[in-house]
Amino acid sequence: TWSADDNHLTWPLSSTISLVNALIVHRTRGESGRGGRANSGCPVSTVVDMTDLAEATSPVWPIPSSLSPSRVSSFTSCPMQFRFASVQRLPEPPGVATTRGSIVHRALELLFVLPAPERTPEALDEYSTHPDYVGLHLDDAAATKFRAECDKLIERYLDMEDPTTIRDIGLEVRMAANVGSLELRGIIDRLELDADGELVVTDYKTGRAPSGKFEQKSLAGVHFYSFLCEAVLGKRPAKVRLMYLSNGETIETVPSAQSVRFIDTRTAAVWKAVERACTTGDFRPNQSRLCDWCSFQQWCPAFGGDPDQAAVEAVAAYDASLDGRDTA
Repeated sequence: TWSADDNHLTWPLSSTISLVNALIVHRTRGESGRGGRANSGCPVSTVVDMTDLAEATSPVWPIPSSLSPSRVSSFTSCPMQFRFASVQRLPEPPGVATTRGSIVHRALELLFVLPAPERTPEALDEYSTHPDYVGLHLDDAAATKFRAECDKLIERYLDMEDPTTIRDIGLEVRMAANVGSLELRGIIDRLELDADGELVVTDYKTGRAPSGKFEQKSLAGVHFYSFLCEAVLGKRPAKVRLMYLSNGETIETVPSAQSVRFIDTRTAAVWKAVERACTTGDFRPNQSRLCDWCSFQQWCPAFGGDPDQAAVEAVAAYDASLDGRDTA
């Protein structure tokens, strides 16, 4: 039961997180409730659909057993990039944009570890020892620019909301729920309670906010988290929102039974496509603006590369990047 009394939580954070972890274990055992329905409220027919696999042939690539919001987005954006990153699990050298995002997320996580009155800008200072930051090998000028960009994003966050008023109950919360043989999992940046004691999912974004026509697509990740909250905790969030720190814009929506069912249906369809691609070995590249930031472009057939060379060369390139060497 989630409740609040005079704006004070009746459940301490440590107890709440323990409950979340216990429920994750309970949910992934695949137990069912009455009336032929799983504990998450997902119909058993969904389980049948998810396990209705294509013809049983020996797959060319191992079939992943789990999907996350980032994996779903990766496969629908470019199956070839998905193969490199999620099937072959090839390492990717740290990039400035992704590292900046990681460090800002970490800084905000550390901020909310503190008691509410102590959540001030002075508490945000973890840069130089972050492994990805070290791997960038920035010179003094680039390091100064990087620090300024991170500081600007954090200052923008502090302009967007007062962290001392947030009633967080979980930070970087890992959730997972089994639907048939597939595990759906994700990491929620911040899980909190609103003034009425209802769940709210908040996700930080350090990139640019999408234009209006792509706004609903950008919410797919937090809708995925809403699905997990309902599956694991038995309670649908009252609100899910994205905080874009680059321009101070917040996009939020109220999850519905329809949006939860859509995540179930969409994930099932993506997983079937992933399973088919792994079975046939057919991961086709999909060229877009995202190619400019892809770590695997040189092995992509759309750019004249040989995907079969990536297993050796991508690892060598990653090791070289950690040493500060140039393999070009």
